Amino acid sequence: MNAKQKQVENYIKDHSKEAVSFLQRMIQQPSVQGNEKGVQAIVIEKLTQLRLEVEVWDPDFDELSKHPYFVASRNSYAGSPNVVGVLKGTGGGKSIILNGHIDVVPEGDVTKWNQPPFSGHIENNKMFGRGTTDMKGGNVSLLLALEAIIKSGIKLKGDVIFQSVIEEEAGGVGTLAALLRGYKADAAIIPEPTNMKLFIKQQGSMWFRVIVEGRSAHGGTRYEGISAIDKAWKVYDAIMKLEAKRNTAINDPLYQHIPIPLPINIGKIQGGSWPSSVPDVVTLEGRIGVGPQEEMSEVKKQLAACLKEVSGLDEWLRDHPARLEFFGAQWVPNFVDRDHPFVNTLIANFESIYNRKISIEASPWGTDGGLLGKVGGIPTLIIGPGETKMAHYPNEFIDLAEVTLCAQLFANTMLSWCEPA
Repeated sequence: MNAKQKQVENYIKDHSKEAVSFLQRMIQQPSVQGNEKGVQAIVIEKLTQLRLEVEVWDPDFDELSKHPYFVASRNSYAGSPNVVGVLKGTGGGKSIILNGHIDVVPEGDVTKWNQPPFSGHIENNKMFGRGTTDMKGGNVSLLLALEAIIKSGIKLKGDVIFQSVIEEEAGGVGTLAALLRGYKADAAIIPEPTNMKLFIKQQGSMWFRVIVEGRSAHGGTRYEGISAIDKAWKVYDAIMKLEAKRNTAINDPLYQHIPIPLPINIGKIQGGSWPSSVPDVVTLEGRIGVGPQEEMSEVKKQLAACLKEVSGLDEWLRDHPARLEFFGAQWVPNFVDRDHPFVNTLIANFESIYNRKISIEASPWGTDGGLLGKVGGIPTLIIGPGETKMAHYPNEFIDLAEVTLCAQLFANTMLSWCEPA
């Protein structure tokens, strides 16, 4: 460990309590979709204190709607600001984006929480609350790392761009807006909760809807109708066979610990209107995973071909084929070559701090890294404190020691990548 790394390490250790208090303030601002302004004000306050160049803006729906990777979760983002703070380098160094989403999923059934979901309750050095793991804890690690460098008086050659973005949970509006605003860099980190595993590949995903028609009849003479449920079952079975086929073709060691690398999940089924009537329509809604090196358009074609095939095998469905629609959220897939210099930089710093080999895997879920990679052409790594299994669950929590240690990793990575002046 060199002298500058030691300076930063000491600062982080000496100011860990302040970081915990800052995280608690963030958790106590429930930043569910459409309610991000309060927590962003806390972020703006921090970035201003650090004397960064701060930009705050509400993403423009009309501008975003022209982009092929835009998915709309609402028709306006007024009052839901993006926040970016830039630490300008002295020049001649590589730049980095530190990207963290500020939105959280709803708390769900509050009776299943042991403490109020936005309390930031601390017990046994763990903080509980919606967003602790996904992913305000990781955001605080980024900010503590950046603060440690600044307060230690270290100047960097390359720029550091901190992004607190909205709408990741609905498909990445905030990160897309930042890219369209012109924020680019030579590399990026997203501190999603990976339990400090490094994801150099991540799947994407798309939401889809399948409409299956039947013919209504009285339940007493159901043989005169065509049950949409019966036909939907055939469609469901065909989709699951497609999932098996797609996953059989995967031979990637980064997926060795993931039972289904590219799942197709049917999460909602709706149909029928009356117990004594044969149902005339059933709608299935789901999510299809997209491989890190797949094109989303090709995966759409595979699902469409699957439905065409199953419809052609059934007398009723031949004339009333299952209809496919893609709607709602999507996450763009991404990958970074294992031998990329930024990958090696982060690994070297990790193994120096944690005194163990890093685990490298492929992500089973999507992040804004796909947009940074595909739209921005930015090598993006996913690594952060907290465990995925706690995200979106009641009693979500994060180990506060992990937040502090991860900050050291991020700080050392910035020092290595952007280079001290």
